[in-house]
Amino acid sequence: MAEDEKPGAEEAEEESPEETEETAAAKEAEEEAPRRRRRGRKAAAKPAKKESEPAEAPPLKPGQVRVYSVEGEPVRTVDLPAVFRSEVREDLIRRAVTAAQANRRQAYGPSFRAGMKHSVRWSGKGHGVSRVPRLRDGSTGAQAPGTVGGRRAHPPRPEKVWAKKINEHERHLARNAALAAVRDPAIVTARGHRFDPGLSLPVVLEDAIESLEPEEGATREGLGILEHLGLHDDVVRAKAGRHVRAGRGKMRGRRTRQPRSLLVVVKEPAKVRRLFGNLPGIQVVTPASLNAELLAPGGDPGRLTMFSEGALEVLRSWAA
Repeated sequence: MAEDEKPGAEEAEEESPEETEETAAAKEAEEEAPRRRRRGRKAAAKPAKKESEPAEAPPLKPGQVRVYSVEGEPVRTVDLPAVFRSEVREDLIRRAVTAAQANRRQAYGPSFRAGMKHSVRWSGKGHGVSRVPRLRDGSTGAQAPGTVGGRRAHPPRPEKVWAKKINEHERHLARNAALAAVRDPAIVTARGHRFDPGLSLPVVLEDAIESLEPEEGATREGLGILEHLGLHDDVVRAKAGRHVRAGRGKMRGRRTRQPRSLLVVVKEPAKVRRLFGNLPGIQVVTPASLNAELLAPGGDPGRLTMFSEGALEVLRSWAA
């Protein structure tokens, strides 16, 4: 009997390794199933994060703008001063800008004796020749407008007044109208500026922008701030638009023309000019120096503008 039982035991021993392999495979399958479920849950949870992003920047109420940090993150919202609710009067803006340009114009004209420094004679009537004044030592015509080296018939007069008058009240209305235009994305885009569509206009930065003191690479630091805010493309546009001026001006010390880019308004411009002053098309000014020409170069309203929070507070005392 013992000999008969031995083969059966060997068969049992041979069957047990197969069973252990099957059970191990089943356990592994059971362990992988919850892992797959967990992976599926994580994949489904990713879109939920995207849905929660707009909650960080809630929609703005009318008359409000976001205040951004130097890193480009929205920090809070503030109400715009009443001057930004003025009517956009393009006729007043164009009139004020034209007057400002005319008042800077320098008078010009020829010398009082230009073209008349000759010793000439006139033979008189009845000799069968024209009445053109001629040089005494020959028959060459001179001094008359139609002769070589002669004076001009109707030259520009140095005494002409190029300045144009405009009422102070009209200048203030034009400035306020230009300020109201910088908050309208449609007008700013129509002027050719490029910026992030999700940006609230005008761009308002924390006052930390006025106290930044980079030891080196100030322009690089300023360019990084513009990249965080989504304004870097407008600087690229201004740089690409630099071209040689048409006409005689290229030979008179104004060879190139440069498109206007961002206008930066701060209370203390000295430190901020280190950040943005060398970038093409950017101007840094104080609130007191704002005028229609700065806010609407060439008379076209809607310049891309950035305020520091302190500079925006200064405008609250301005009458709309």
